[in-house]
Amino acid sequence: MAKPDYCLRGVSGDGSVKLWLAQTTALCEEGRRRHDAWSVAAAALGRLLTAGVFFGQNLKNESDSVTLRINGDGPLGALAVVAEADGTVRGTVGSPHLELPRRADGHLAVGAAIGRGTLTVIKDMGFGEPYAGTVELVSGEIGDDIAQYFLESEQTPAAVGLGVQIAPDGTVGAAGGFMLQVLPHADVKTIKQLELNLANLPPVSQMVADGLTLTEMGGEVMLGVPWRELSRTPLAYRCTCSRERLRGALLSLGYKELKALYEEKRAEDAPAEVVCRFCGEKYHFDPAELRQMLDELDQERFRDFAASLQNRLDTALAQREQQGEDAAPEEKPAE
Repeated sequence: MAKPDYCLRGVSGDGSVKLWLAQTTALCEEGRRRHDAWSVAAAALGRLLTAGVFFGQNLKNESDSVTLRINGDGPLGALAVVAEADGTVRGTVGSPHLELPRRADGHLAVGAAIGRGTLTVIKDMGFGEPYAGTVELVSGEIGDDIAQYFLESEQTPAAVGLGVQIAPDGTVGAAGGFMLQVLPHADVKTIKQLELNLANLPPVSQMVADGLTLTEMGGEVMLGVPWRELSRTPLAYRCTCSRERLRGALLSLGYKELKALYEEKRAEDAPAEVVCRFCGEKYHFDPAELRQMLDELDQERFRDFAASLQNRLDTALAQREQQGEDAAPEEKPAE
């Protein structure tokens, strides 16, 4: 039986190194299944989902969320992952059925699939405008790109390892990752030891496939550096879509586009199908529901028009009153 997915957060004994470790096999497989992703697409999506876990575990409030977007010029298209503080993630991939020849070293060609482009991280803290930071992709292998983001946008040196192993039947056989952040007061000896450890570290997906626990994986990453576990968080691939949210998406099309959709579906006597891009869930809205939405938009347009007209009338009356005051004769003082 597969081990449950979870994220372990740890810190070095002197507090100079922060550590995150995650096993994400089940959630990466759920993402692959939801999008029917083939090997290269499944590996790329799985890596970004795992990276999203680490960002999510850095959020302070349960209502906060973070979005990771990769826009590359490669054949894979855009990828996006949304992570929540509670350990849930969801994602989407532009071309799930992309397949490319493996690299000369036998690894999946994720970097070639993504190509050159940008990584954008958007943090929504629930107030005001979300914070967004964008960096150029280093390699498209995602782990290096995430490390570059931390260095450029947050001025924090980081080492990131992400791995997704695809089984012969095309499913996700093992997936996981780690992230190290070295704080400014870290000892030089500690940094050199970590560099040595990372240079000799087996692929993270191989460690997961070999059955290592996250504590054992942490021991490999932090070999020779005292550290302790701080917390563990269960992980899951979970979408927040609902019929009401997808109804809102239809309303956001605007009156003209929604009316055209209504006319088309009324003529076909068939419902409109809306598919969630994160989980593939299908929602159907029959012509009567589309007509009701159009009526709502009509009422909203009328209210906006009435409010605009009232504002113009109020402005005109105010101007007339002002003109009347300006035109009134001055009273002469009594002699």
